[in-house]
Amino acid sequence: MRSLWFLIAILLHQSLSAQSKLPTPPLPLLPIPAAAQLKWHRRELVMFFHFGMNTFTNSEWGTGEESPSLFNPTALNAKQWIDAAACAGFSLVILTAKHHDGFCLWPSQYTAHSVQRSPWRGGKGDVVREFVDAARARGIDAGLYLSPWDRHEKSYGLEIEYNEFYMAQLQELLTRYGSISEIWFDGAKGKNAKNMTYYFEDWFAMAKQLQSSINIFSDAGPDVRWVGDEKGFAGTTCWSTINRTMLKIGDASIVKYLNVGDARGTDWVPPECDVSIRPGWFWHKNETAKPLSQLLDIYYKSVGRNCVLLLNVPPNSTGLVSDADIERLREFRSAINTIFSTDLAQGSKAKASSQRGGSFAAMNVVDGDDQTYWAPKEDKDGNGYWIELERWDPSASFNVVRIQEAIAMGQRIKRHEVYADGKLVASGTTVGYKRLHRLKTPVEARKVKVWIKESRGVPLISAVGLHFDPFHRVSMKNNETSV
Repeated sequence: MRSLWFLIAILLHQSLSAQSKLPTPPLPLLPIPAAAQLKWHRRELVMFFHFGMNTFTNSEWGTGEESPSLFNPTALNAKQWIDAAACAGFSLVILTAKHHDGFCLWPSQYTAHSVQRSPWRGGKGDVVREFVDAARARGIDAGLYLSPWDRHEKSYGLEIEYNEFYMAQLQELLTRYGSISEIWFDGAKGKNAKNMTYYFEDWFAMAKQLQSSINIFSDAGPDVRWVGDEKGFAGTTCWSTINRTMLKIGDASIVKYLNVGDARGTDWVPPECDVSIRPGWFWHKNETAKPLSQLLDIYYKSVGRNCVLLLNVPPNSTGLVSDADIERLREFRSAINTIFSTDLAQGSKAKASSQRGGSFAAMNVVDGDDQTYWAPKEDKDGNGYWIELERWDPSASFNVVRIQEAIAMGQRIKRHEVYADGKLVASGTTVGYKRLHRLKTPVEARKVKVWIKESRGVPLISAVGLHFDPFHRVSMKNNETSV
């Protein structure tokens, strides 16, 4: 009898041990984002400030021959710029420290073409210093733009001399002003510009050495890529992955590839959508801000397509962001809050085609935490993957569907569909950090199902949300289900 009880105890212990073993996370699907890239994804909104000599000459591309005496923003207040960004929900701001005309907004020791020769602050001012200090005081991260094309510098066109000059200025910016979160290397250059070979890889290496957590932007990354247009629109298919070996900075033939990315890409280089709140990048007296409806459309086609929106807000010639632009930013933030502060999927019950178990349950998609996710078991029978929400209040109509992948584990979804009570209401290809579908008309439904029709490995979904957009008045073709 004693041996029988001993055997029962052993079997019970083994059973309990097996039950207590938690399912492990699935393997990541390479490539995956670095920590700095993940932080960048989660920002969603970044603000650009194009400010410099062009602000005073009513130009977009200066000649490099402008006199520094023209630069005199008598009321410049970088705190006002940063307040505008912070109130609109932007967590990173980027300043054009030097644009193509070569005029430097900091007192560079390598050129006389800078604020030192201007009447502003008696030649003792430093816009970059005031900018980064104001940002830091508000808890906002700072980034800088340093144009490779320099129309003033005499060494431009001399390969070694100019690259040494450029790296010297880069070192100034990345050693004088504390932590810099993003550095912008613009590939733009005029058709008649001198031939010049830029040592981009040297610049990238130096930037990483001086600021190890910095994100480097260029047409070719290595951390963030250009989206391929200046409209603020990503492709309806948009991969964070791409092959950097196929990219060349300044090459107009690759814009489609930049816009879409590559499902088989070996590098994680997500796109940034740059667009200006006004028609021009620099302030012009006769221009006004885009209407709210256009800004919201840009938001859906950038943030809602797996991108970060880089919105330019140019300070005027007095050195302030115009009141009308600040008001439009407030309207923009208020509209985003109105749409997305209420998630009509909250409180829903979630079930799925399968689940890995443990901390990877279907309910994770409605827990409000993008660090958790639903992980299904591998589909060995070919039945596909789906997750379904049963809403507690089906009468609450929605016209926006939000889907988010657990991108820390890689981007996976290649094709998906959304059904409301069995009716197809939206379909698309990639999801990535965030996919937003605007529906043709508001929908009332008890059950909302997301079908993953095709994916790279097992899909991992961190969130499914439902929202109502009262500003949505988009006219759509009959054969479209969403935009």
